[in-house]
Amino acid sequence: MDKEKQLVDELVKNAMYRMDENTRMIGISLQSISEEELWLKPNSSLNSIANLLLHLCGNITQYIIASLGENKDVRNRDWEFSEDGGSTKSEVLKKLEDTVDMAKRVIFDADVDKLLKVRSVQGFTFSGVGVVIHAVEHCSYHTGQIAFWVKQLKNKDLGFYKGNDLNVKNKE
Repeated sequence: MDKEKQLVDELVKNAMYRMDENTRMIGISLQSISEEELWLKPNSSLNSIANLLLHLCGNITQYIIASLGENKDVRNRDWEFSEDGGSTKSEVLKKLEDTVDMAKRVIFDADVDKLLKVRSVQGFTFSGVGVVIHAVEHCSYHTGQIAFWVKQLKNKDLGFYKGNDLNVKNKE
């Protein structure tokens, strides 16, 4: 296998892993909260967990499914933050899981040309690689916010890595 193909495969594998990890941690976080807490806003400057999940779906759709996947951009970003109910934990989690699955398919199918192609997304200019990095980073950022908000609400550790020894040193 040539180095170019190895690099693409490695980028794809790690991007998909990170998206799965974020989705897993969000699922664990949602188990700890009530349906009412899903839509709770701590103050007028912050978003509910549900709004963050709708926002993640919109962002992943716009960056990966629409831009990298070369599909029409139909995002309604303002709606992601103005919605104030109507969906359950299981519904918003399913929406996220479905969005992530579609995005992973687009990333998996992306060839070198798509990953190098420069495009405009949300007024910014990125290559396909930049689009993937943005979506993964953005998902991680909001996953951390969701975890923090749940920990704040419940005063408990969420056990994302329960059973793993995170003090193991790197091998030389």
